[in-house]
Amino acid sequence: MRTVEVATGTAVWSNAGQPTVPIRWVLIRDPQETFNPQALLCTDEEATAGQIVSWFILRWQMEVTFHEVRDHLGVETQRQWNDLAILRTTPALLGLFSLVALWAKSWAEGGEIPVRQAAWYRKEHATFSDTLAFVRGKLWEHAHEGFVTSSRPSDLTKLQQALLDRFAETLAYAA
Repeated sequence: MRTVEVATGTAVWSNAGQPTVPIRWVLIRDPQETFNPQALLCTDEEATAGQIVSWFILRWQMEVTFHEVRDHLGVETQRQWNDLAILRTTPALLGLFSLVALWAKSWAEGGEIPVRQAAWYRKEHATFSDTLAFVRGKLWEHAHEGFVTSSRPSDLTKLQQALLDRFAETLAYAA
């Protein structure tokens, strides 16, 4: 729960060539300044400021999900020529998003997913990128057992485990 300052009122929205539409506006400001002031607009003039803010909060979770699915799983970048193929692919990718989240939750030791940090950006919680890399790493842990391609032991070159782990981590984020 967070306290925000709210101002609200009604106005009209005008767009060239379109009829004027009455709107309810809500301006929210965080007194602790952890986020910038934001204006929320709603075409339901009877909606209260509290309802509009709660709708925004509920919608925000979906917006973040769609953003992550676009960035990491390729929704809206499919290369099919057929609309029906696109209609099949998007739900499959959203399902994959759910599977990744569920697998990560079930495989995370102590409920914590490792969070990759950068020197210029510190984050407290795992992002979907971290979650996807974690799941890839878990899936790859045993994948090599069934994919040995060298028939002669002399063809194998042993890598130091630390170097191999670093390659796997880098690939998990890059894939």
